[in-house]
Amino acid sequence: MTVQSSNVDPITMEVVQNALGAIADEMALVIMRTAYSTIVRDSMDYSTGVCDRQGRIVAHGMTMALHLGSFPDAMAALIRDYGDDMHPGDMFIWNDPYSGGGQHLPDVYIVKPVFAGDELEGFAASLVHQIDMGGIAPGSAAVYAREIFQEGLRIPPIKLYERGEPNRTFFKLMEKNTRIPDKLSGDMRAQVAACRTADAALTSLIERYGSGTYRKIVEELHDHAERIMRTEISALPDGTWSFTDYIDGLGEAPEPIPLKVTITIDGGNMTLDWTGSAQQVDAAINCPVPFVKSACHLIVKCLAEEEIPNFEGFIRPLNIIVPEGTIVNPLPPAACAARAIVGWRSLDLLLGCFAQIVPDRVPAAGEGGVTFPSFSGYDGDDRFVCTEAWAGCWGALPDRDGAFGIPNPGGNLTNQPVEMVEALFPLEITRYGMVENSGGPGKHRGSNAYQREYRFLSDETQMVMRSDRRRFLPYGLEGGRAGTPSWNLRNTGTSEQGAIPVMPMEPVIFAKGETFRHVSGGGGGHGDPLDRAPEDVLEDVLEERFTAEYARDVYGVVLTGTPFDIDRAETDRHRTELRNSVADAEHPAYLTYFHDALGIHEFRLVGEREMES
Repeated sequence: MTVQSSNVDPITMEVVQNALGAIADEMALVIMRTAYSTIVRDSMDYSTGVCDRQGRIVAHGMTMALHLGSFPDAMAALIRDYGDDMHPGDMFIWNDPYSGGGQHLPDVYIVKPVFAGDELEGFAASLVHQIDMGGIAPGSAAVYAREIFQEGLRIPPIKLYERGEPNRTFFKLMEKNTRIPDKLSGDMRAQVAACRTADAALTSLIERYGSGTYRKIVEELHDHAERIMRTEISALPDGTWSFTDYIDGLGEAPEPIPLKVTITIDGGNMTLDWTGSAQQVDAAINCPVPFVKSACHLIVKCLAEEEIPNFEGFIRPLNIIVPEGTIVNPLPPAACAARAIVGWRSLDLLLGCFAQIVPDRVPAAGEGGVTFPSFSGYDGDDRFVCTEAWAGCWGALPDRDGAFGIPNPGGNLTNQPVEMVEALFPLEITRYGMVENSGGPGKHRGSNAYQREYRFLSDETQMVMRSDRRRFLPYGLEGGRAGTPSWNLRNTGTSEQGAIPVMPMEPVIFAKGETFRHVSGGGGGHGDPLDRAPEDVLEDVLEERFTAEYARDVYGVVLTGTPFDIDRAETDRHRTELRNSVADAEHPAYLTYFHDALGIHEFRLVGEREMES
C-alpha cells in the first residue's frame, strides 16, 4: 500500500502533534501528583493517552510504555459497546481482558469522551494499575490463581459518570470488593481528574483550529506515521527469522515454558508471528493479547532510526499473529493476573529476533522484566498492601555497557524510595544496591544485578510475587556471556537460609523479624570479554563492580599494587592462556564468583535458546 505525501502545512502538523503529546503528559503529571497508592504515585505504574474520534491513539503520555499499545484493543471494545451512546459528561471504566481489551484486572481504564459542541471529537484515556481489585490474593496478582474468577472484580465497559452524574452504585460496589478502599478510590479520582484536565485542553485545541481542520490534520498525522514506519521497514532486509526463549516455569518443580516469535519482512510490511509459543497454562501468567501487541509496537519503534509519531497509523504495516489458546493469547476463563512476566519477556524475545536482522541496534537481554512482589498484612489494626515493581539491569549494547539503575525499556517505572516504604509500611529495607561480580561479561559488560532485602516488622506478612531468569539466563550477543541468574532468598546468613521459587504457587508467609532478599538477573554481555579494554576493567574494580580476582579470572586482566594498576605483560600472557583454555560449561568462573558472594554453592546453568534464519 502506498500512502500519499501530506498536503497539510507541516508546521501546523508539528504544532498539533506536540500539543497532543503535551496533553497526554499533563494527564500523567496530574495522576502522579494526586494518586494515593505507592504503586501509582511512586512506581508510576500507569499510562495516559489521547485518542481521536474513532478511538485511534494520537498521543502517549510519558509513563508506562508497555501499557500504551493496548489502547487500540481497549478503545475498540468501548466503541463496540457504546458507540451510539456517548454524551458530554460521560466517563467510562473497565478492566476485563476478555470483554474489554484489558490486560489484567488491576489495570483499570478510565476514559472520557471529548466533545466540541455536540460532536464527539476524541477521548482522554488513562490506565492505572490499581492497588487491589479483590480476589484470592492481596494486590490481585497471584501467580497461583487458576481462573480469572479468583483474581478480583471483572468490570466490562460501563459508565462511571453519565452526563456528569457519578455512578454511585459502582462506587459502592467497588468499595466492598477491595482490601484498600481509600487508596483505590483516591487513585480512581486521580484518573478522573486527569481525564477532565485533558478534556479541557483538547477542546481548546480543537476550537482553535475548528473541527474540520483538526480532523484533517489528525488523518494526515496518521498517514505520516504510517509513511515513516513503512520507510523504516523497507530499509530492512527481506526475509524470515525466528527466536525462541524460555520462562523458567512455575512452583517448586518448574517446567520450561517456551515463547517463540517469527518475523517476516516483505518490502514495507512486517509480520510478527507468535506461533510455537506454549499453550495457555493452569496459572496466572497467561498474557492477554493486547500486552503482546504492545510489546511488538514498542520494540519496532525503539529500533527505528527515525522517530515515529505516536499516531496509530504507524501500526498499519504490522501484521501480528497470536494464536488463540496460547500463553500469549489465552481463552477465558484463563487466569492472567501475573501476565506481565510474559509481556516483559516478549521484549527480550523480539530483541533476540531483531539481533539477527539489525545486530548493530540491539542490546543483549536485560533482567527479564520487572519483578513484582506484593507484601500484605496488618500494621496494628490497619490493613496494608505494599506492591512494588523492581527493575534496573540492562543488557550490553554493541557500543556500550548495560545501564544499571535505569528502568526496563518497557516502562518508565521507578523503584520506590526506601524512606517512603519504611514510612508507610511495617517493613525495613536492610539492603539495596548493586551486586558485586554480577552481570554478563563481554567487551561491553551487562549491567550488574541489583539486590533489595526486607525485614518484616508485623507479626505476619504475606508475600505474593513473580520473578524469572534463574535457570534461563539473560542471553548475551556476539560472544558476550549470559547474564547472572535471579534469586529469592529467605533469612540469608542464618541457619534457616533458603531459596524461594521464581514463581511461588502459594503465598509465602514471613514471621516478625524474618528477611527476604531479591537478587535480580544481571544483564547479558556483548562481545568477547577478553576484548574488553583493560582500562575499563580496572575502572570496574575501582568502582567495586568486580573484585580483582574476578577481573583476572574472567577478563584476563591482572592488577597489581596499591592502588591497583594494570600489569600489561601478565595481562597479555593470561589472556592468551584463557583464549586457549576450555571453559567450564557447567560452572563458568563468572557464575562461580557470583554465587560464592551470595553463599549459594549449588546451581544449574540452563542456556538453551534458539535462533533460526
